[in-house]
Amino acid sequence: MPHTSPVVVVTGANGLVGSAVCRALVERSAQVRAVVRRAGSAPVLAGVTEHVGDFADGSVASAVTRGADAVVSTVHPMGSPREVQHRVGVEGTPVLARAARDAGVARFVHVSTAGVHDRSAGVGDIAEDGALLPQGSGAYPDTKNATDAALAQVGGLTTVLVRPPAIIGAGDTSVWNTLRPREIRDGDRRANPAQTWAWVHVEDLAALIADVAMGAVATTDDPERGPVAGSTTPVLVAGERATWRDYLGTVTDALGIEPEWTDEPVWTGQLLTHRARGWGWAPRVGLAQALDELRRGLTTGA
Repeated sequence: MPHTSPVVVVTGANGLVGSAVCRALVERSAQVRAVVRRAGSAPVLAGVTEHVGDFADGSVASAVTRGADAVVSTVHPMGSPREVQHRVGVEGTPVLARAARDAGVARFVHVSTAGVHDRSAGVGDIAEDGALLPQGSGAYPDTKNATDAALAQVGGLTTVLVRPPAIIGAGDTSVWNTLRPREIRDGDRRANPAQTWAWVHVEDLAALIADVAMGAVATTDDPERGPVAGSTTPVLVAGERATWRDYLGTVTDALGIEPEWTDEPVWTGQLLTHRARGWGWAPRVGLAQALDELRRGLTTGA
């Protein structure tokens, strides 16, 4: 019998995370259905087929998930009005999840955020059972938390909520390599240098997502060893210890401006990644390499 490559659906395939996930999946010999809203925007890679449409449309969701082995959901319009974030995340993502379940998809991997956790001053280190922010904390954490909760209500599906902090990596739409530095250049450069800057490189994030989607991490009944079959399992993913002195200091130095250091109470704990490491993941991009990439992009315009 001929070997058949796994088929993985990726929404938001033209974004920073989505395109990195597509590359990681292709490297693992997957066939990728890249779902985008704009024709011609999916990554041009062997093994990637572009599908244009809105995944929140039930007919589109059913069509792209039919015969698929896994689905990776990367879309959330951070920075958009609350009603848009709610419509796309809380209402739209479960449409895709239900279609995946009905199509017999083995795994649904959703890119959530570590920002759903309470990271107030004095909280300390945070694992997957850490306290979540209460409703009313802001449009982004509110709608991300609500999306996670809505996905957990989709029964009969093995769902993994991947929770990264700041995602660093080169790209025009990269928040931390491109968009945030513009805000810093324009005057938003205040931070306590001791505050934790939790981060992960997009390529390391994509590697975990691809391995989970491809089934390289076996389902179990113990979340510390793998996704729990038929249930929803969160997993934190983060790189090595860093502070805002590292990030803001690098950006301001590259831009030739001075940071404005403050001394207000801040979170100085860490995101614990024991679960991700128990699944066989380990970051390959160190802090020095990530900050060097950031600095080069800001000084060369790359």
